[in-house]
Amino acid sequence: MSDRKIDEYYMRRALSLACRGTGKTSPNPMVGCVLVRDDRVIGEGYHARCGADHAEVAALEDLARRGETARGATAYVNLEPCCHVGRTPPCAPRLVEEGVARVVAGMTDPNPRVDRKGLEVLRTGGVEVAGPCLEPECRWLNRGFVRVQTLGRPWVTLKAAAGLDGRIALTNGESRWITGPEARQWAHRMRASHDAVLVGVGTVLRDDPELTVRHTEGRHPLRVVLDSRLSTPIGAKVVSGGCLILTCCSDTAKAEALAEAGARIRRIPESRGLVDLGAALSCLVEEGVLSLMVEGGARVLTSFMALGLADELALFSSHRIMGEGPGLGTGLRLEAVSDSVLLKDARARRVGKDFLLEARFSCSPDL
Repeated sequence: MSDRKIDEYYMRRALSLACRGTGKTSPNPMVGCVLVRDDRVIGEGYHARCGADHAEVAALEDLARRGETARGATAYVNLEPCCHVGRTPPCAPRLVEEGVARVVAGMTDPNPRVDRKGLEVLRTGGVEVAGPCLEPECRWLNRGFVRVQTLGRPWVTLKAAAGLDGRIALTNGESRWITGPEARQWAHRMRASHDAVLVGVGTVLRDDPELTVRHTEGRHPLRVVLDSRLSTPIGAKVVSGGCLILTCCSDTAKAEALAEAGARIRRIPESRGLVDLGAALSCLVEEGVLSLMVEGGARVLTSFMALGLADELALFSSHRIMGEGPGLGTGLRLEAVSDSVLLKDARARRVGKDFLLEARFSCSPDL
């Protein structure tokens, strides 16, 4: 096996470890580390949650438990080791101190506080540095972190369920349940993998959703409601569950009543009388959100598309014909076919009796 293939093999192992932190590490990235010497894994670890040891330290501790030392070893890590003091000490100097001989980094850290500075600390300490290695896979895993560091907003996924005719609800607004139980379980797993889930107040008024994770294991994401006029009922399930309401309404009495019922209220600048979505995304970054799943309704989904603020689409398609009613793109007025919202990198899979289409929006910048 060539040296490149060997590096890729162990980097895939590091990526697999990093995935164990899905939904738990934000606002930190997901990172895994594998320590190898003489073609043998002598220690490995991953960043389990924000505030816990970074992957490199976890791998060194695992190595110590095995009675090994890191001297002369190669460290495979999917993200450049950090060199600044945050909630935990920096990792790059620690690897130098432990005698690691070589570090293979999957990608450089887009955080300006790190960005190649960690690699320079390693080189200055006499450590051989290699990489990038499997960079596209590494950047995709931490796409939310990359978005925040480069664009100042989370990675945004639009999730919807539609009939074969593209309608996501009936004319009366009813949308439960378009898809089958397998698709709903899949959607809840998607919720668990995101830091926040967002709906418009219309969905709250119509469906009174909890926006919690069910049918699968996983933490509950931050529940966010876009509510320009503070129309959310005090008795809504999402309020008693402790949601974040983003509003441009200045009605203090309404805000205080909702806060007493369990919600948090944050004022956002307005755009044409509605919450400014760009400002809303910036607010969510302040809340530690790297990945956001937008679940509706139709006009909220369309607004993210129209403003070029959506990165990914997850569209569940059922075997139903819904008839007249709102669809994905409702309210989007186009003058020509050439103005259509385009997708790229589309892939489809069967989920129970339904299908799931996943694709990137063409307007989404490359990672």
